[in-house]
Formats: sequence, C-alpha cells, structure tokens
Amino acid sequence: QVRPVESGGDLVQAGGSLRVSCLMSEMAKYTVDWWRQAPGKERELLATAFIDGRTMVQESVKGRFTISRENGKNRVDLQMNDLKPEDAAVYYCKCQEGWTVYWGQGTQVAVSS
Repeated sequence: QVRPVESGGDLVQAGGSLRVSCLMSEMAKYTVDWWRQAPGKERELLATAFIDGRTMVQESVKGRFTISRENGKNRVDLQMNDLKPEDAAVYYCKCQEGWTVYWGQGTQVAVSS
C-alpha cells in the first residue's frame, strides 16, 4: 500500500532547528499537509503545500515553521526553527489527491528545555 514516509525527527534543545521530511511516490500530484499530535492533544494542522506551488502556514507556527516541496525528489519538508518544548509531538505527513488521503506513520520530535 502506498503511503508517505516521514523522517528527520530527533531530540533538539529549545531554540534549535530541525527539518522533517515527507517522501511519497509521485509527490507532484498531492496536496501535502504537515500535522502534529502531542500526547493527550488533538492532531493539529501546521502547514500545507499545494499542487500549484502555493504554501500556507498556520498562524500558531508562522514565522518559525516553513514548508517546501521538491517534486523532483518526491519530497515535502517542514523546516522548524526556534523550537519550543511545546513543539514536542509526533509529526505526520498527509498526502491528498481528490478524495484519496494517505497518512504517514509519523516521526517523533522531542524538545528539551
């Protein structure tokens, strides 16, 4: 079964930076979201990379997080700067084509204070 694969999660110090990546075959045909979910909290949308190249970053992380896509590499990255302890979560990639949605299994990001 085709599904996106996330990577890049790690333990970083507060104030540090981290880039997580999402790989998916034929990435160019998907709208791609990055989400996160912390223990005991709902899954939260962070950023979206649209097929036409536009991007959108949610207000909660705007100015710190950036989303980018490299269709030639079948990849969408989430660059995270100035990380805070509250950014610790499992980060998920969602790829959508029409009504078809694929979720990855997530990559863990931990932030030490």
